[in-house]
Amino acid sequence: MDDLLQEFIAETRETLEALSGEIVAWEAHPEDRARLDAIFRFVHTVKGSCGFLDLPRLGRLSHSAEDVLAQVRSGDRKPDRALVNAVLAVVDRIGELVEAIDAGASLDDTGEDLLIAALAEGSAEVAQASNGAIQRVASRSVRLNVELLDRMMSGMSDMVLARNELARRLRQGEIDPAVEAALERLSLTVGEMRDTVTRTRMQKIDALFSALPRMVRDTAAGLGKSVMLQVEGSDVELDREMIEVMRDPLVHIVRNAIDHGIESPAERRAAAKRENGRLSVSARQSGNQIIVEIADDGRGIDTERLIRKLIAQGRNERELRALPERAKLDLIFQPGLTSKDEVSDISGRGVGMDIVRASIEQIGGRIDLDNAPGKGLRIAIHVPLTLSIISAIVVGVSKQRFALPRQAIEEIVTERGDQIRIDMLGGSRIATVRDRRIPLVDLGELLGIEHRQAFGEAQMLAIVSVSEGSYALAVDTVLDNEELVIKPASPAVMTTGVYAGQTLPDSGLPMLMLDCAGMARAAGLIFHRDTLHDDEDEDAVGETPGTPALLFADLDGKRRAVPLAIVDRVEQVESASVRFSAGSHRLSIDGRILPLAAQGEVGTRAKLSVLRLKDGDNEVAYAIDEALDIVILPEEIAPAREPGPVAGVVLLDGEQVELLDAFWVFGEFGSDDEEDVAPVCLLAGDSDGWMASFVRPMLEAAGYRVVTQLASGETAAVVLTQSDLAEADGAAMPVVRLRRRKAPRGASDDSVYRYDRMGLLSALEARVAGGRA
Repeated sequence: MDDLLQEFIAETRETLEALSGEIVAWEAHPEDRARLDAIFRFVHTVKGSCGFLDLPRLGRLSHSAEDVLAQVRSGDRKPDRALVNAVLAVVDRIGELVEAIDAGASLDDTGEDLLIAALAEGSAEVAQASNGAIQRVASRSVRLNVELLDRMMSGMSDMVLARNELARRLRQGEIDPAVEAALERLSLTVGEMRDTVTRTRMQKIDALFSALPRMVRDTAAGLGKSVMLQVEGSDVELDREMIEVMRDPLVHIVRNAIDHGIESPAERRAAAKRENGRLSVSARQSGNQIIVEIADDGRGIDTERLIRKLIAQGRNERELRALPERAKLDLIFQPGLTSKDEVSDISGRGVGMDIVRASIEQIGGRIDLDNAPGKGLRIAIHVPLTLSIISAIVVGVSKQRFALPRQAIEEIVTERGDQIRIDMLGGSRIATVRDRRIPLVDLGELLGIEHRQAFGEAQMLAIVSVSEGSYALAVDTVLDNEELVIKPASPAVMTTGVYAGQTLPDSGLPMLMLDCAGMARAAGLIFHRDTLHDDEDEDAVGETPGTPALLFADLDGKRRAVPLAIVDRVEQVESASVRFSAGSHRLSIDGRILPLAAQGEVGTRAKLSVLRLKDGDNEVAYAIDEALDIVILPEEIAPAREPGPVAGVVLLDGEQVELLDAFWVFGEFGSDDEEDVAPVCLLAGDSDGWMASFVRPMLEAAGYRVVTQLASGETAAVVLTQSDLAEADGAAMPVVRLRRRKAPRGASDDSVYRYDRMGLLSALEARVAGGRA
């Protein structure tokens, strides 16, 4: 309200300055209808504003003057000197009241009744009683033509570009410290002016949202529905011209949501919904764009109904049904299409969403649909800040240069780093950045630019953050950090959804600004967002997301899946690195030996794909034929009858797929790398090296950690020594003695024949268990 009151005061002052002269000129030429109309419009505007702003005294004075001037306009009364003096007195009093309101001063109403009485025909001329002049508050605002603001913004843009070019040229040689200091002061000044000029055209989007509550109420009442409206982000600022352009599209979408989307109370009861529909309108700034979202909890878009409507209009049914789901949803924008069977005052004529999209695209924006049949529809309108100067990172792909909004970039890393790794999972690239796994998008491939860097070579990765999540953007080079002036590109460019606008950097070569969220959509990175629902009903209507899993073709020809949580990476290895040793297959990789699980024959292939599976402590390699895709496992799993490699069977796209049993993998092939878990066996008195050569491999295969000397403070779980030694080192610990002969020397001889494998392992196990007890 304060903003509206200040605007009213500024407009009233501006009009009053010119109005007194107009009244005097009208008295000299009473036939001048243009001047009479101007005076009438002023008092009429004041009267209307006073009702809205709750200013009853101003409203009473302006209403009286309006009535008299209306009589003059209709010819019922002739203007004379007394009438002109009375109107002038009322106008002066309006001016005094406005200044009092602005100054916060009180002004009594003495003489105002006489002023109103003087307006009556035949009344004696009454002089206005002065209450003392109110000190006028210095005006803090100036009304400017929009064209002048455009010229200011254009000049500011040129100044920023000239500053950038000057800085670039100075960097090419040695800079005089005095010149560098002057350039720094210039940069600070330009930055402050840039922010100030940019804000001159900005207006709160509340000017767009303020009319929605009444419109929603009237529209819903006319349709026999009850709709609750929630408005958020009214304080977001947008270019004034953009607000005007968006007004009609927003009204159309909101009315459609009430008419097409939200069901009648009876339908909502039958669908186990609340009778009151919910409609949410919100605005937020994302980078150099404003996103306006309209979401409802209605029936959503029935794409099958849209297809039937288009078939009835003569469209090819086979082509329509072959469209992907996203394209089927976009059919709502087809000209002449409506999902309503009856024509009403609101809809049914087939004129609407195509016009809405055309209007948004003309200003360089786009519309995104997020449909949940039976639950609701979310429409996101992305519009640029028409003339905006933002900080951007310039990146290169081959010989092309593009700009990325600086605020959307979390960090820039190189694949050469120790903590950076790129893997392939089911045909998709995944970047692992310090144990954080995020999808990777190659900018050159996305834009169809021939790349000088192939997959596997070192790349620069920009970690990009959008509202739904983060992803890594692979580029060839990162060139510079610049402040750029962003303007909408042509509609053909903006409708691709990949670009947010165009700019002209100091090099003079035009450059496109990339849309980070648009690139994620173009690359197929779907970030799930729930549809609108009541907070208190969240547990009832919310769906539990499934478990992500990696679908792969196994060596035995079957398609299997494994939970993605235990898949560290998928790697191609040389078959020569796989050996069958100590009773099982083992893989040599990264300077380590990993147990290798497989279901099927490795065969004679030169390379082998392996899944590196981790459960936090253990790592096991699992040989496969090919990684296929990342899928979401359904909740229903048919369990296997017996424990083994397969935990059960799930249904994916109508196909039965076996689920690999992680318990079997780690139970059969896992080994604990933690040294303090494996029992320590000390080989004592092995002077001839026999135990190290013959016994040690057997013990390590059985899970013991075998040492010939204990570390400082370390204790062995069991000591193994040969019986002909006088006394074993560490005799205070459990001891197993070996003898060279098969037969014991007597009943008291508890030694073990050194080639009795089972006897030795049993004795060790008994001693270790006894020691723990």
